[in-house]
Amino acid sequence: MRLKFAGLTDVGRTRDNNEDSFFISTQEPLCIVADGMGGHSSGEVASAFAIRTIREYYERTLVDPEIESRLRRKLPPWPFKRRAPDHVEERRLVQAVMLANEVVHGYADTREEYRGMGTTVVGAYFIETGMYLVHIGDSRAYRIRDGKMERITRDHSLADEYLAMGILRADELEAFPYKNVVTRALGLSDQVEPEVNFYTIQPDDMYVLCSDGLTDPLDDPTVMRIAMEHADDLEAGCRALIDAANEAGGPDNITVVLARTQVV
Repeated sequence: MRLKFAGLTDVGRTRDNNEDSFFISTQEPLCIVADGMGGHSSGEVASAFAIRTIREYYERTLVDPEIESRLRRKLPPWPFKRRAPDHVEERRLVQAVMLANEVVHGYADTREEYRGMGTTVVGAYFIETGMYLVHIGDSRAYRIRDGKMERITRDHSLADEYLAMGILRADELEAFPYKNVVTRALGLSDQVEPEVNFYTIQPDDMYVLCSDGLTDPLDDPTVMRIAMEHADDLEAGCRALIDAANEAGGPDNITVVLARTQVV
């Protein structure tokens, strides 16, 4: 199976600076999207620190992926209270995100100008049989398969919690004044609980990782239609999705990463 990736970020139509960041590794099948929070330059700093920490962690632990025992020996000690994952690549993904939380929280806790900053994160690491998906906050991942699109993350947000508890109905969501309030984000405390799931992959799957600057102005059918129209040119697909979000008002920074699986 061969993987193709593309990514793009844009400031949008209403913001003065871009607080989103993304990373697509050129060495491993890894992609990450981060959407910073905190206002002024703080959100931009939070997402950039998170991406940089994750990237540097993967560079430090990069070895021949077929030699798992060497990788286990090279991994830093597991310093967290939660149980270490059994699979090496799940462990790397979780540990990279949790280390990023330490970095962002450390800056926010010790520097007044960064007080309260944080960032959402959604990231995917592909292995031969599937994909490990990690996320914190309301940045999302979708899977397009056989002409259908499914959201494979759940927002860590007040709105999603209220929907799950039956306090809020789906038709009330648009008018809900706190729909963008996140209940979990990287950097807001010294401990964070990333949500990690494993998904099998199939040929011609397409995955969309994005900040809410894409999904707030565009509905799911529009995202799927544009992505599928550019299945053979992922860079053009990212550009078309961002253009559509801007045409719909561009109320926030917009970041999109597209990944597609193909048979070699």
